[in-house]
Amino acid sequence: MKTLAVINISIAALCFSCQVAHAKEKFSIKIAVEFTDHAASAYIARQKGWFEDEGIKPEFYSYVTGMSLAAALGRGDIQAAYLCLLPAINARANAGVQIKIVAGTHKYGYALTVNPEKIITVKDLEKPGIRIGSVQKGGPVDAVFLKTIEKYGLDRNKILNKVQRMNPAMQIMAVRMGKLDASFAPEHWPAMAEEEGFKILLTAQDIWPLMQGSVLIVKEDLIKNNPEIVKKLVRITEKSTDWIRSNPRKAARIMASELQMAGDKIFPIKAAKTAKGLVIKPGTLLKSMKRLKYTTDIDIKTIKETIEFAVRQDYIREKIDANDIIDLRFLNEK
Repeated sequence: MKTLAVINISIAALCFSCQVAHAKEKFSIKIAVEFTDHAASAYIARQKGWFEDEGIKPEFYSYVTGMSLAAALGRGDIQAAYLCLLPAINARANAGVQIKIVAGTHKYGYALTVNPEKIITVKDLEKPGIRIGSVQKGGPVDAVFLKTIEKYGLDRNKILNKVQRMNPAMQIMAVRMGKLDASFAPEHWPAMAEEEGFKILLTAQDIWPLMQGSVLIVKEDLIKNNPEIVKKLVRITEKSTDWIRSNPRKAARIMASELQMAGDKIFPIKAAKTAKGLVIKPGTLLKSMKRLKYTTDIDIKTIKETIEFAVRQDYIREKIDANDIIDLRFLNEK
């Protein structure tokens, strides 16, 4: 009887150990993020260990632009991403990537910086010899650029014919070498251009009221197979966003450290080499982050307006229904 009792106790202890080991297992997930302070909620949550606290083991892949990130979403192993709204729409409409927007991350976050010795007003962009830098077509920076042309009645052909398309890091290098007079870019890059003597002439707030900057998206398979993980991702994002608003200086210091980390997987490789060579100061990040409105709130009307704009500019081949790309059930859960 004593032997049987010992065996039972041993089995019970073994089962308990198995349960503990199982409870400690974390859900591994590959998350794509933009290499900017647009994805601050993700970077800060990683630094704080909040993913692990929720039983999630994240592996980050950083992309210098939202468009390059959108192109990477076709990879089957990336299950979630923090990226700008327009690239998310492009990925769904043009590449057929089955994604859902489950939360916002910020509004605004784009700006026009200029050489104040050459450009005083927006109209000066039309002057002969003015060299303008902007990122590739189809993304939110290009959208703000085109809306600037529309709002100020600029000559579209005169402006677009002299635009040099380059990633934000390359724009900073060009500004540093005196090869650009104006730069359209996503934050934190405009703040870095200011460090080189450029001045903010316009921000997204001036051009596109209530503009949705970035969003948290997940693959539909993740919602179908692991809805509890999606719920946790949204909860982590909300927690991190609240913390950023309450601790702006600490958030800027963390972001300066995170964006300087040599161990990050940053893509595309060529753009990453340029980005990694630039020193990002906490004060620069603080100035930049103050120009974003960090919030998980998202308005379907704004999503619809963005889709309409994408159709007008031929960013996407066919219109998609905003309701087909949004799933806010996890954001609305209390």
